[in-house]
Amino acid sequence: MASVIDFDELIVKYKSDPFDYVDVFAVHTGYVSFKVSEGDEVEAPSGQWLQVPGTSLYEINRERNPKLVTATTNGEVARVYGELNNTFVEAGEKLMTIKHPLKKKEIIENILKEVLTLFTAPETAKYFFAMDIQSRIDKEGARTVTIDKGDEIFTMSLMKRDTPVYYDGDRGVIHSIYFKPGVSVEQGQPLVGICAPDKLPLIQKIITRVKADWDVDH
Repeated sequence: MASVIDFDELIVKYKSDPFDYVDVFAVHTGYVSFKVSEGDEVEAPSGQWLQVPGTSLYEINRERNPKLVTATTNGEVARVYGELNNTFVEAGEKLMTIKHPLKKKEIIENILKEVLTLFTAPETAKYFFAMDIQSRIDKEGARTVTIDKGDEIFTMSLMKRDTPVYYDGDRGVIHSIYFKPGVSVEQGQPLVGICAPDKLPLIQKIITRVKADWDVDH
């Protein structure tokens, strides 16, 4: 985590550009056909159980098996790589970018990810807190749990085999949790955000500042 937190710089950054830019990639190889254009508004899944799919973004056809891919977030289509329309693309090819307007809560989460120490998934797998840590979280809450370098923090479940994962950072408190136990996490995605105990008041100051300074209340 940064030793000095420049509140003003962070606030100015998000006030000048309060958006996330979400890249959309080809889910597999095939011929792609776009369903949106630059400037179009798109909607995220909706309904009580998110049973209503988001806006159709593109269709990809492999071996006469078409798959329609829909938006997972709301926003505006900021960029479409039109030269790829009706062509064969490889899996992972970037097709478009969606500009997603950030809510106040999302801005706070984004800022925290910049100032906390993120512990990321070493492999694509399902993760669970180590039993003693989960027990402490259940009793007192995550932000009362301090972990030290070398502590077993997670159990990684991959290919029906469970492997302990040890914390390799500086001593800190589990401030933010970014995963759901038993739900697969991509390699490199954050699992938790760790905060040095003496930095907790500064983190709270960030949250209070954003809540007080932000014009739009979401």
